[in-house]
Formats: sequence, structure tokens, C-alpha cells
Amino acid sequence: MTSTHEVVNQAPPREGLDEFAANVPLVEAVGRWGHQGPDAATADLHAVGSLVGSARFQRDAERANTDPPVLRTHDRWGCRLDEVDYDDAYHRIMAAAVGAGAHTSAWAKPGPGANVDRAAAFFLFAQVEPGHACPVSMTHAAVPTLELGASGLRDDWMPRLLSREYEPLLGGADAGATPKSSALVGMAMTEKQGGSDVRANRTRAEPTGADAPWGREFRLTGHKWFCSAPMSDAFLVLAQAPGGLSCFFVPRVLPDGSRNVFRIQRLKDKLGNRSNASSEVEFDGTAAWLVGEEGRGVATIVQMVTRTRLDCVIGAAAGMRQSVAEAAWHVRHRSAFGALLVDQPAMAAVVADLAIESEAATLTAMRLARAYDDDASGTEVAFRRLATAVSKYWVCKRGPGHAYEALECLGGNGYTEDFPLARRYREQPLLAIWEGSGNVIALDVLRVLAREPEAFDAFFDVVGVAGDEHAGFDLALAEARAVVHEVSTDAAAATSRARELTERLALVLQAALLVEHAPAAVADAFVRTRLEGGGGMLYGTLPPGTDTAAILARA
Repeated sequence: MTSTHEVVNQAPPREGLDEFAANVPLVEAVGRWGHQGPDAATADLHAVGSLVGSARFQRDAERANTDPPVLRTHDRWGCRLDEVDYDDAYHRIMAAAVGAGAHTSAWAKPGPGANVDRAAAFFLFAQVEPGHACPVSMTHAAVPTLELGASGLRDDWMPRLLSREYEPLLGGADAGATPKSSALVGMAMTEKQGGSDVRANRTRAEPTGADAPWGREFRLTGHKWFCSAPMSDAFLVLAQAPGGLSCFFVPRVLPDGSRNVFRIQRLKDKLGNRSNASSEVEFDGTAAWLVGEEGRGVATIVQMVTRTRLDCVIGAAAGMRQSVAEAAWHVRHRSAFGALLVDQPAMAAVVADLAIESEAATLTAMRLARAYDDDASGTEVAFRRLATAVSKYWVCKRGPGHAYEALECLGGNGYTEDFPLARRYREQPLLAIWEGSGNVIALDVLRVLAREPEAFDAFFDVVGVAGDEHAGFDLALAEARAVVHEVSTDAAAATSRARELTERLALVLQAALLVEHAPAAVADAFVRTRLEGGGGMLYGTLPPGTDTAAILARA
């Protein structure tokens, strides 16, 4: 080091931490809603928190994104291969996440709070490396749809989905090869001419007439515009059968050990999500087995879509936590103008405001996860039907702006690839787009209003518990109810007000959870800024009297 290059006043690396223990709102949520109860040990989550907070895991997260997946369509002799090579860092991350049960632990050991524990593990892994969360989430979400398949299909594949082993290679290139003992499952729904309008799909499914142990066999021909994690072992696919749009199970390796026809045309060059391969694929006489009823493909696969939407909420909340943690770390170690940044009111207000948003998202994600447990009442099922949609819309849309403001707290460092928030900033928009972008979700809320009005009754039962605690919340709740009534009685104006309705519902849900469960300083600041309009339009313009010190103590 030269005499002109002494490094001072830089924050030390944020590593060697237990990310679970450091996240007070998450610890409290798991204690409140998790399987183990408020007084039980959470050793597994502390182990995950220490792993993802380690320097090695963080280096793997960076490397998995800087050395992205590479497609190999053919081998050196010109034979079709259709495989994707990932850096070893990605495989280490996947092995850790699967080994911790971040994929299907809630199905393997169901019970009250099982989905909360699983969501917390998923949250911690996604907080540091979000790309791998895509196949982890899809495998979790595939279970209820796969349960609608033939008994032979379930018997062969369900134990593999529930396994905590991770086997990165497809295997089965030769007939007679031993099947893998574990599996990941993805989905392929959208096509280039339809996108979210999956009923415009043109992929054809022709029955073979065979009725094997896996159910009715078909052959698929067509193109899928987005197929993420193409090295998954099987996919749930929508295609047009003679009886209408239907759901099919498509394995990469067939029962006899030979490879199915699954032609990966190219990998998508995405803004973010670089560690995860997303692809276009062609089916050409591809073997597939019907799942659910023919002609009811959307109703069959919606079980999977609903849970991946929940994971988008969890993933966006995890991203907010990473953003807040990095910003809070920086301002507690960086000095400017004679004082630590955290001790300067303007910066303290920004980080506190970011922390409020993060805590609201975390509580929302964990409360929703609790509604997916197998002891959920009919009211809880109705509540989650609506609450998942409104939370997917709002929490995921808040992610990009939140990441940007946190990035700015680090100044020029935040804008470089040497720090994780540039990667996070590119990642957050994805969660608002995948599994239904804004208008798709808002229109889904209108469909719930038209077809399942009991979901709104259940929703207001849940949020109404927080009533009479804060005048600003009570007013916002009354206004939300009024908008629901207006939209339900004015079909002509409903579509134009779909986003307004969804936003109002999301905000009263978050406010209700904070009023009921968070410290008064956090709940009061959220209600005053998000519901009453106190402060300003950007983060950091908190109204007078906000207890920023108390809020920052939880960040």
C-alpha cells in the first residue's frame, strides 16, 4: 500500500452474521405464527441465517450472478443435448436451500405454522441470492397440482419432490438408467402470442390412447416463450387438448431412462435474475401426462400459481430486508461532516422509512404463509385468496423504489457491482412481473369480488381486528370498504378502479398487521405516512414526532 492509499472511513464487510437473529420482525413473526411456537428453539433458522450471512455464501451469491448459466444445445458430435451449465457456486446455493427444506418442508411435515417456517427459510436464502429461489419456489408450489395427477405419477414423483437431496444433473441419457432420488419441478405456461392470456396458447396436445400408471399419455407440439429453470426434472405445462386447455406433466427423462424431447432454443438475456436460467423451449412430439381434468388446465395449475405468487411476496420482502440491512450497516459505519451518518437526522429518517416498509412487507408475507397451513379454516382460505393477490400487487411493486433508495444510502459504492444492492435493484422489478404483472393481479382482485365475495368478508374480518386503535387506520378501513361497495355496484367503472381498489386493500392489510403486532413507533409512522399522507412522496420525509431511533433499533 502506498502512502497515498490509506483506506479509512469505509464500512467493513457485512458478513459473519446470523441473518435470522439480526432480523427482529422476522424472528417475532416466526415466534408468533411458526410451527414451533413463541418459546421454542428455532435452531434450524439460526443455522440458515448464519449460513447465508457467511462470507463464503455471499461470495457464492456474487459468483453465481457474475458467471451466469450457459446453454449447450448440442454435444461435440452434433447430437441434441439441451442442457444448461451453471457455476459450481449456484449448485452449492441450491444444495443448501434444498437441504434446509426451503422448497417443500411444509409439505413433508405439515402442521400449524409449517408454511411460516418454510417461508422464513426461503426468505433468508432469497435475501442474499434471489435467482435460485425460482426453482425452489416452483417445486414447493407444484405439490398441490401434482396431487391432482394419477396415483402412479404421485407415487413416483412426490417422494422425489419432498427429498432434501440435490442432484444437479438430469441423468437418464441411456435407457435403463436409475431414476434420480430427488427432483425439482418447473412450469411452462406463457407463449409469445398470448403472454398472460394463456387461453390464447397454441401448443397442441394429442392423446396417444395409452393409459399408463402415470395417467393418460399425450404428445405435445408447440413453443413456450418463458420457461424458467429449464434443468428442472419435470414441468407442469399448459396445452390445448381436444377437450380444451389442459395441464400436463412433462418430465425431462422418460420412465425408460431416455430423454424426452425438450429443445431449449435460447436463454433469455434478462435485466436481473442472472443466476437463474430462463429459456424458450420447443415441444415436438414431447411425451406428457394429463394432470387434472381435460379442459380445466387453468383451474388445475392455479394451485401452483397461487403459491408462486405468495413466494413473490416473500421474495420481495426478502429483497427489502437485504436493502435495509445493507443501508443500515453502511450508515452505522460511515462518517460525514463530523458525525456518523446514522446520527444525522436526514439520513436516519431515510433508513427508518425504509425499515418501516421492510417490516410491513415481512409481516404481510409471514401472515399470508400462515393462512396456507393445512389447519386453515374456510375463512382463512377465503382470506388468502384475496390477500395473496393484493399483497403480490403492492409489496412487489414497492420493491424497486425501495431498493433504489437503499442503494443511494451507500452513495457511489451502492451503484457498483462490488456491492450487492446494484444486483438487488435489478432483481426487484422481476417479482412484480412474474406470476402476473400489475393489471393481471388487479383484474384478478375484481374477479374475486365478482365470484367469491366471501373472500372480502374474510379479509375485512382479519383486518378489522386492528380497529379502534388508530383513527387514521379506522378511516382508511372505512374508505376501503366504501370503494369495494362502489366497484361492486358499478361494473362500468370497475376496471378503471381495479388498481385503486387493490392498493387500498393492500395498505389496510399492512397497517392492520403493524397496528396489531408491531411496536407503536413503527405502526404509527406507517399509518401517518402511508394512510394519512403525512410526510412527503419519497422515502425519508417522515412527519414530525416520528420515533426514528426506535424504528432504527429494529433495523
